[in-house]
Amino acid sequence: MKTTQLLTIGLLSLVLGACASSNSGAVYSRDEARRVQTVKTGVVESVRQVKLEGTKTPIGTVAGAAVGGVAGSSLGNGDGNIVGAVIGAVVGGLAGSALEEGLTRKDALEITVKVDGGALVAIVQEADEQFKAGDKVRLIESGGTTRVSH
Repeated sequence: MKTTQLLTIGLLSLVLGACASSNSGAVYSRDEARRVQTVKTGVVESVRQVKLEGTKTPIGTVAGAAVGGVAGSSLGNGDGNIVGAVIGAVVGGLAGSALEEGLTRKDALEITVKVDGGALVAIVQEADEQFKAGDKVRLIESGGTTRVSH
């Protein structure tokens, strides 16, 4: 039974990781391809490390509840199995939700840029590219999304 539970948790982790979307400055959605994007230039004023919260979809909750229900049903006999399954499903659902959020949480940067012309803007994106104060950068805007790049 322990091996099955470990395999299920491992599979759940892979599924949740695959569900995570990207907020990287280097990743574009299919909808953004072949669309005109506005480019502004500026200078980085400051950079601050922040966290992007993880996703909170029903997938983690449902998968956790299923695993917890199966594990809980192995406790006791008769009515004990039912009670164990219900408690296991509730606890598993909460744990699955927390696991999903934790696995999909990402390191990010809050990049404050003084745009040529004087405006000061801040953009948060995944920390997959390094920026420092004084860097000349481009702000690429498309459909309400802005990204910073060198």
